[in-house]
Amino acid sequence: MADLRRALELVRTVADFPEPGVLFRDLNPLFADVGALRTVVDAMAAALPADVDVVAPVEARGFLLGAPLALALGCGMVPVRKAGKLPAVAARVDYQLEYGTASLELPAEVLREGQRVAVVDDVLATGGTVAAVCELVERAGAEVVAVSVVLELTALGGRGQLPGREVQALQAL
Repeated sequence: MADLRRALELVRTVADFPEPGVLFRDLNPLFADVGALRTVVDAMAAALPADVDVVAPVEARGFLLGAPLALALGCGMVPVRKAGKLPAVAARVDYQLEYGTASLELPAEVLREGQRVAVVDDVLATGGTVAAVCELVERAGAEVVAVSVVLELTALGGRGQLPGREVQALQAL
């Protein structure tokens, strides 16, 4: 528990990024510390269901957690990408961010019907990004069994955009 607390203390807050009024949670100091990164990945893995088939991390910071988490769980990883980054696309979703709009795409022919998926990202803010990923996963016929994040910004109400979903956050702010 002390190791996790120390790891989470490495997250820094950057004011007015990417635009005025936004408090950006920067996990780069945590990612740069091998012990902190291992502690966070281990904590996320321990909280997920044992029968996860695939981790679906969100571009870009979610990828930094998704790959080691998939290895820790002994499962595959299907990266959910920003629009225009994939050579073959299964589906695309447009969604709202707390400071704009964006689009995400699921790679074609890699997520199979019936697979049990854990959606992974660094921060849960307004919930738009994670809700979009859940929609893409379910369009492919897979099942979202959990959402796992390092930080949840509770004041932004992201969990409310994910009704009925198991949401695991290592820290709520």
